[in-house]
Amino acid sequence: MRKKVLFVIDSLNSGGAEKSLLSMLTLFNYERYDVSLLTFLSDGHYQPLLPKEIHILDVPAYFNVQQHGIKYLIKTGRVKELFLRMMTSFSLRNPMRKKMHKAQISWIWTTKGLEKSTIEYDIAIAYSQGTPTYYVAEKINAKKKLCWVNTDYKLAGYNQTYDKKYYKQYDQIVTVSRYNRDVFIKEMPIAAKKTIVINDILSSDLIYKMASKASVFKDSSDIKIVTVGRLVEVKGYDLAIEACKELKRSGLSFKWYVIGEGPLKNELSDMIHKYELANNFILLGVQQNPYKYIKNGDLYVQPSRYEGFGLALAEARILNIPIVATNFDAVYEQIIDGENGIITDMNSHALYEGIMNLIHDKPLRNNIIDHLKREKKGNMGELENVYKLIG
Repeated sequence: MRKKVLFVIDSLNSGGAEKSLLSMLTLFNYERYDVSLLTFLSDGHYQPLLPKEIHILDVPAYFNVQQHGIKYLIKTGRVKELFLRMMTSFSLRNPMRKKMHKAQISWIWTTKGLEKSTIEYDIAIAYSQGTPTYYVAEKINAKKKLCWVNTDYKLAGYNQTYDKKYYKQYDQIVTVSRYNRDVFIKEMPIAAKKTIVINDILSSDLIYKMASKASVFKDSSDIKIVTVGRLVEVKGYDLAIEACKELKRSGLSFKWYVIGEGPLKNELSDMIHKYELANNFILLGVQQNPYKYIKNGDLYVQPSRYEGFGLALAEARILNIPIVATNFDAVYEQIIDGENGIITDMNSHALYEGIMNLIHDKPLRNNIIDHLKREKKGNMGELENVYKLIG
């Protein structure tokens, strides 16, 4: 009899955790496991790519009605949902809450609008910290509970005192890098004995297949730079735009393509307009297939302030694309400076210099590409570690 497994994640719109989960589920053994997926937002960009064997559950009613906005709540007379939304909004603006993550503040009220699931699962997996972790802990009935931590827990701003009661409820906790684990257990020592490392799962075959689609770039002499990631502060897009300004000033003929959506879109668009970079720094939004962009780029740049693992870096490595990345802590688990990429200081001028160095030093660029071609691709063995966890 197949084991019933539930995965819970905020959405399938964009982001490293979402792509990692998609990759895992593409490779999953559905003869052995009966898999369900629950998200808090409907119709994510990656949802059409999910295997047909997965049961996609309805978005919980509370999250579903909240998607429609305040006017809908007022019009339909949903007093409780409106009250909880208003209290959440007030709490997020309360300066006394600055020592907590937004997901923690929101959950104080969100949990009051959610019903517990009546279905029992063999294994329930919260595939991200924050709301999925709280939801599986409080609302899901399962014989075994697992959760993933795929960010730098301390820098992300989670209050460990608040989270402790939730992580106590999990049988096993997975972090996506050694650095992530070290940070997490320092902040959450009660979880040290049950926290392990499983890197984000990458299917090189899937990436090669998707990357083989026709090039999305028009033939031109422009240098093509690609970055993938949500438009959020930790991804360092302000540093990238400042570096882009220097690249343009140098006379370089280039275009820098960014794949991703996020809350900073308007702010970044204003910055691009201010520096007159509309023809150079191009926001493409979310793309179902980012690999055809990465493969046909001349180099990949990751300007992040921190990453849990850096999934997009691993994807660029699989496609043998030269990389420039800032020196966030987890980068050293993937990149050796000068061998399979360039690591720069975390400021715009250093980023600019790293890009210019990789563009103009052809022997260095070729050596990096040769090194990337010799690297072992993918990490399918990590899926076996997942199977060991869920049994």
